[in-house]
Formats: sequence, C-alpha cells, structure tokens
Amino acid sequence: MRTRQRSQAERDETTVEIGYALLSACFLGVVVFAAIAGPAAVWHLPHAVGRFLLVTGASVATILAAVRVVHVLRRHAALRG
Repeated sequence: MRTRQRSQAERDETTVEIGYALLSACFLGVVVFAAIAGPAAVWHLPHAVGRFLLVTGASVATILAAVRVVHVLRRHAALRG
C-alpha cells in the first residue's frame, strides 16, 4: 500500500483512465446489445423470442461492460507498479 502523496499528474492520469474504462465499456455494451437484440427490433419475431433476445442482449452487454472496466483498471494499476 502506498504511503506517499500522489502528484496531481498521477491523480489526473487515474481520472482519465477511469473515464476511458467507463466510455469503452459503454461502447462495448451498446455494440454487443445491438448485435444480440438488434434482430428483435428489425424483424417481426414471436414475442417470446424478441423478449429473450432483449434480456440476453442486456445481460451479456452488462457483464462484458463490467469485465471491460475491471480489465482496463487492472492493466492501468499493473503498469503503474
């Protein structure tokens, strides 16, 4: 655990990295959700199939977005030492 004060540059770097992690996770979530749930919006599918695609798309997108945030922040922490 660190005991020294971090410089303003280090704090700014961490803030930018958090922003990047969140933004890239949102982008990934949107792309994955659109890829999975998109057919439900475009084609006339049975209600159960459309609902399944929407729920599956939202679930997978949420999980992958969370994994993306953790991956980016862990990589940042490892590079900082």
